[in-house]
Amino acid sequence: MENDTRIFEVYPNIEVKKARFKNRFGIELAGDVYLPENYATKKSPAIVVSGPFGAVKEQSSGLYAQEMATWGFVAIAFDPSYTGESAGTPRNVASPDINTEDFSAAVDYLGLQSYVDRERIGAMAICGLSGMAITATATDTRIKAVATASMYDMSRSISRGYRDSYTPEERHQIKDYISQQRWIDAANGEPAIGPHEVAFDENGQIMKTKGLPEELPENPNPVLAAFYDYYKTPRGYHPHSINSTGAWTATTPMSFFNFPLMTNVKEISPRPLMLIAGEKAHSLYYSEDVYQEANDPKELVVVPGANHVDLYDRKDLIPFDKLEAFFKKALS
Repeated sequence: MENDTRIFEVYPNIEVKKARFKNRFGIELAGDVYLPENYATKKSPAIVVSGPFGAVKEQSSGLYAQEMATWGFVAIAFDPSYTGESAGTPRNVASPDINTEDFSAAVDYLGLQSYVDRERIGAMAICGLSGMAITATATDTRIKAVATASMYDMSRSISRGYRDSYTPEERHQIKDYISQQRWIDAANGEPAIGPHEVAFDENGQIMKTKGLPEELPENPNPVLAAFYDYYKTPRGYHPHSINSTGAWTATTPMSFFNFPLMTNVKEISPRPLMLIAGEKAHSLYYSEDVYQEANDPKELVVVPGANHVDLYDRKDLIPFDKLEAFFKKALS
């Protein structure tokens, strides 16, 4: 692949093709299609892959897609709207509605390929795009199975806080901050960047951080340190990644207050759901709660000793054997 900027180990026997396709909002998405050996001689099952939130296809989703191609699946890792090599302006905007639609648009694309069996398409997402993949599957019956790793419900996280910790007063304060920011952006003619998950200082004021710090403070929060270790070091840094180089637009949280993800999670059934999370992940409760809410068939896989970010790229910890078995059964 020309101008290859993938940050994970590349398998020379797996062919990769560039893809461009539009979602129903008319935004053109960019993807990398990972092709199993001898793909042109048959119709193969396929999987759409994206995430984490603020990452690009050259990072974790590409790593997963490449593994899936070794199992015999056509797999497309794509950049969500407004990010990476995908279109959409202004840049660095997230939307639970549009980003859910992005998964269905990738299914559109795969189903038109001569080497894909459109009756055997699944979805896989990592971290913050997992909520969108689950939501897309609940409505889009063409998706026959869905799996997640380090699942995050971004609507719940952004609008309710970590472990639903925001008080009603704090929720109002955040909404007022976003609403007032819209006047500022309108006056300036362009959006400002700011925190997509708001934190409060010791005085109860919103901390207007702008992405991950360039250097870690002394004795950092372990969750911050884990994200920094992936996005800000050679392990996972990519110049197109919002988390590596910038931040979301400051008004991004508004749509996540308006649009609760995974409202219809029960309607995934009878199609299967697999949730994979680290035993030590700060986000484990999201997978546990979705597992309790969803109907059978469902499976929760807790990886011993793993934190949230470990499942982005730690091949010795990611249970690829369980994922392979899950999709081969579901898409048989």
